[in-house]
Amino acid sequence: MTTTGLSANDKLREKRDLIEKSEASSQAKQNKKSSLTARQRIEQLVDPGSFFEIDKYALHQTGAFGMDEKRLLGDGVITGQATIDGRPVYLFSHDVTFVGGALGEVFARKVTKVMDLAYQAGCPIIGLNESGGARIQEGVKSLAGYADIFYRNVKSSGVIPQISVIYGACAGGAVYSPAVTDFTVMVKDKSFMFITGPEIVKTVTGEDVTLEQLGGAVVHNTKSGVAQLLAEDEADSFNLTRALLSYLPSNNLEPPPFVEVGPDAEPEDAAALDTLIPTESTKPYDMHEVISRIFDFGEFFEIAPLYATNILTGFARLGGHVVGIIGNQPSRLAGCLDINASVKAARFVRFLDAFNIPVITFVDVPGYLPGTAQEFGGIIRHGAKLLYAYCEASVPKLTVITRKAYGGAFDVLGSKNVGGDYNFSWPTGEIAVIGAEGAVNLLYRKQLQEDRSQFGDLVSKYRDQFANPYIAAEEGYIDDVIYPSETRKHLIAALSIQRNKRIDRPKRKHGNIPL
Repeated sequence: MTTTGLSANDKLREKRDLIEKSEASSQAKQNKKSSLTARQRIEQLVDPGSFFEIDKYALHQTGAFGMDEKRLLGDGVITGQATIDGRPVYLFSHDVTFVGGALGEVFARKVTKVMDLAYQAGCPIIGLNESGGARIQEGVKSLAGYADIFYRNVKSSGVIPQISVIYGACAGGAVYSPAVTDFTVMVKDKSFMFITGPEIVKTVTGEDVTLEQLGGAVVHNTKSGVAQLLAEDEADSFNLTRALLSYLPSNNLEPPPFVEVGPDAEPEDAAALDTLIPTESTKPYDMHEVISRIFDFGEFFEIAPLYATNILTGFARLGGHVVGIIGNQPSRLAGCLDINASVKAARFVRFLDAFNIPVITFVDVPGYLPGTAQEFGGIIRHGAKLLYAYCEASVPKLTVITRKAYGGAFDVLGSKNVGGDYNFSWPTGEIAVIGAEGAVNLLYRKQLQEDRSQFGDLVSKYRDQFANPYIAAEEGYIDDVIYPSETRKHLIAALSIQRNKRIDRPKRKHGNIPL
């Protein structure tokens, strides 16, 4: 018997009863908000019965200002391991019902422990976040705890996938870790992220702003680009996370999950690609219609679908193999590259390269977006990020030019000269320094000043001579001009050979991407 009169087993049962009572109390609080508890979120995300909790008896030490009466087994965060679709993952989930999910020394130690375990085991780490930031009562220990987490985020970057899912309000240090992870999922009307809340904003700047306006899920998916996926509710957040994980390798040394497919993987109506591109080069179309007719089952898991919509990024499968897709979207800003599109695509290309996922690029781009707003905002610097990412990437890079490929944007988007392995063009490809109208205005400026009526004929002549893929094909900048309906066949053939591509790079610590 122990000094308290309880046997060892009875004492364990007493502690487990305390945890069960705490969970019941947490459920009562969260149910009032139509929200799940930290533990319920884990249980609904992972395979049934697979969660193995770690450090459930952890407690912060006494002596912290005002915290001696606030002690809870687990210290406000649930951590452990589980499987999702049979694949191992590590997780942590903030318990907002204990001091607002604020992070303290022991809390941070629990999180860093599972981060270290995930890193050494080579499996993804998933954070389910709902926290007000650092625990003020623990002072610098809380700040140090966040720094320990940030350090591991960076250490794990490009080694294991890191996914953040946001619930409730996250503030201060609680938003920086998600910002460093690979993907962030937010829940509509329930997730918020900000450095400082509305009250402090009003005090400092005088702005009167709501939680939703300042850092709501829609804001971060459409305006800031902080989040990449928007869930309708908590259940949808679990579905999105599982779907995302299905495309990701467990670590940078393993291939992405392969799915055996048969003839039924062929997308429907591929023949429609041959007539999809409008005859008028200025008329828009939807690049989604191209993608859905090429990849397995017509499926495309889009990343950041609501942000910088003039470029598409996402995952698909080709013959069962995972690929990453970058595609200009002609129906938005004519597919121009601007600051946000460049950064969005560059970040995605770098993720794909880090985890050995081939890059397939669909090009229909009239160039970089002109204007003072873009120039003053640093389009040169931000556009260079995309250039850098493509040049740096050593994974297989396959490019399909569907229509326009003008100027520097042609170079950047996976051309042969930035390391593209295969470049295909559809017969509708237009490869030139600038568009026909702009070229004629520059080349025939004096002639047109005398007689503007020649403009149409000169444009037609220039387009016939230069706005086609055959000059580039003659010079070897295009490997083949193909019928659009043959695109899937050519991509599968190219990928089957280049899948094991290897490139030797000069030894260096790292490059200096123009951040």
